Amino acid sequence: MKNFGKYSTANALAWLMASVFAVLLAGCGGGAGTGGSGILGVSLTDAPACGFDKVYVTVNKVRVHQSSTAADTDAGWTDIALNPARKIDLLSLNNGTLQALGETPLAAGHYTQLRLVLDANTSGGLANSVVPTGTTQEVSLATPSAVQSGIKLINDFDVAAGQRVDLVLDFNACTSIVKRGNGVYALKPTIKVAPFTLNGIGGFIDPALPSSSVMVTAQQNGVVIQATAPKSTGEFFLSRLAPGNYDVVLSADSHATAIIASVPIASASSVVNVSTSGTPITLPLSVTHTVSGVAATSGVPAVSPSGTAASVYVAAKQALSAALSVIVKTVAADDTSTPPGAYALVLPAEAPRLGTYTATLPISFSAQSGVAGLYSIVASATGYQPQSAAVAISSVDATKSFALIP
Repeated sequence: MKNFGKYSTANALAWLMASVFAVLLAGCGGGAGTGGSGILGVSLTDAPACGFDKVYVTVNKVRVHQSSTAADTDAGWTDIALNPARKIDLLSLNNGTLQALGETPLAAGHYTQLRLVLDANTSGGLANSVVPTGTTQEVSLATPSAVQSGIKLINDFDVAAGQRVDLVLDFNACTSIVKRGNGVYALKPTIKVAPFTLNGIGGFIDPALPSSSVMVTAQQNGVVIQATAPKSTGEFFLSRLAPGNYDVVLSADSHATAIIASVPIASASSVVNVSTSGTPITLPLSVTHTVSGVAATSGVPAVSPSGTAASVYVAAKQALSAALSVIVKTVAADDTSTPPGAYALVLPAEAPRLGTYTATLPISFSAQSGVAGLYSIVASATGYQPQSAAVAISSVDATKSFALIP
């Protein structure tokens, strides 16, 4: 997939399958059905992590059940067991790359719950860990609920007799790691389950940009649907997108943001290219200013997150028009700071660049000077009402704090 102009279905398939192991592990266990059996295959992928060079998790098994309310000790589970457990760097599973976790026969029927079970850290080694950017040392990643009963994933799917179903566990490491102070990190997993589909948005961004900070996202109505970090060549691929129109947002530290509006995905097999290796997308330099403050929760959440306390995320949104608003950057608030919930967003003050998708490349971008340095800062947490505040950082830093209520 290096040094080519436009993506093709064959190229995308080669990329998607490049890191899938050939060994598929048979599972064991029961599970009521409607007669006959099919095959369930499960793979793992990831979006990039903010501020980390490595994010390791050690997968012990994947469990599946027909009941969304089944406890981990109930009967009826079918397991895909990895023996030995597999230590995986989530950040190697980027740009559509998949890691096969295994497959198992499964009774035909309707299923609603999966669980991803991780090994526990021991004194003899770090099964789950991170390497913060700028360092080389692995630091333990606390995963208490995931170790004990598995990360609970509610997702409906059907298995038909004689048919195969393939699911992808899309792990978002960027929003799944919370710093608890004193160099301690905890996993509060954000994972979505998606069917295996061969489609997406691909292209190239200037490889001279600071690689540790470049982020490419596909968004709808100001919500990030998929995210990736480009390869060293600048090549990126946003995979597994449902049919619809997407705004592609490209950002990097100390550079202006670029947005490609209304990139169409027509079907589950659509592969759309927005730039080529010969004309990669460039981002102009920009001065930056910081929005900082405290974003914390109070009271009992209206909806309890599965297995963990609610994490607070703070996003910087920028409105380019009444119909187009995008997220430029998101960070997790520090839940062990004093006071709890400290955050800081370093944002470009220069005008964002906007281009509208066209199949004739390259896409033309223009500076949106009327919105330079203007952002809406949004704080949110599961079970709490989101709050937002407008800031202007064209020439100064800003401070905004939030107290989220159920």
